[in-house]
Amino acid sequence: MAVDRSWEPFTPAAGARRREMLGWLGYVQAVGPRVPAVETRSTGPIPVLTVPGFLTGDWSMIPLARHLRRAGHATFTSGLMLNSGCTEMLVELLERRLEQVVAEAGRPIVLIGQSRGGTLCRMLAVRRPELLAGVITLASPLLHQLATTRALINQVTLMARLNFVGWPWLLTTDCLIGACAERTSALLESPWPEGLPFVSMYSRMDGVVDWHACLDPAAEHVEVGATHNGMGTDRHVQRLLVARLQALSAQQT
Repeated sequence: MAVDRSWEPFTPAAGARRREMLGWLGYVQAVGPRVPAVETRSTGPIPVLTVPGFLTGDWSMIPLARHLRRAGHATFTSGLMLNSGCTEMLVELLERRLEQVVAEAGRPIVLIGQSRGGTLCRMLAVRRPELLAGVITLASPLLHQLATTRALINQVTLMARLNFVGWPWLLTTDCLIGACAERTSALLESPWPEGLPFVSMYSRMDGVVDWHACLDPAAEHVEVGATHNGMGTDRHVQRLLVARLQALSAQQT
């Protein structure tokens, strides 16, 4: 089936923008004390590597990781202090991190990525499917990297210009319209590895990413009622994730 890869920026309604702000505040409030780590080499629930969204770091995944650890899953951070750099560079960094995590866990793991983090997970899965037991994305633009609001695209463009004057921790213009963008878009569109479970959770309430861009034909689509920023703290989403991970754990035993 042909997939429309053309996307126009959208402007969310005022109510959606307010809900996204509340969702973001909920994330900040939910970042609290850590839950004790789970034995990584246990034969119990499958280990998970979480990847944060654009302009956030591993701290933003703490509420979700805490919930998963309470369910018995060993969780690992991506090592990203800020998801803002060159897309190709981030994929390479995450690939090395994935190798480390699988070596420590002693078995394939599941990637869970939020927003841009899920897009990076989709690219990573194409490169290293043998290291994975599954991929779950949360409100991730899988069909186009810039399927987002006009305001965010303007912010990304400004970041690329700042990089041009010497801020190397930011993405570049090449990541938006150059060779890097072409290569990563090709990677994002690559055929999905046969037999690898892939779930894309999305919300029609999303005020940041065009939810249609989350509907990768290779994925199982699961609609939820959360905001974009509130995905990781939404209790229904958390319960769904635990259920999916339990199913994947059962497949491995």
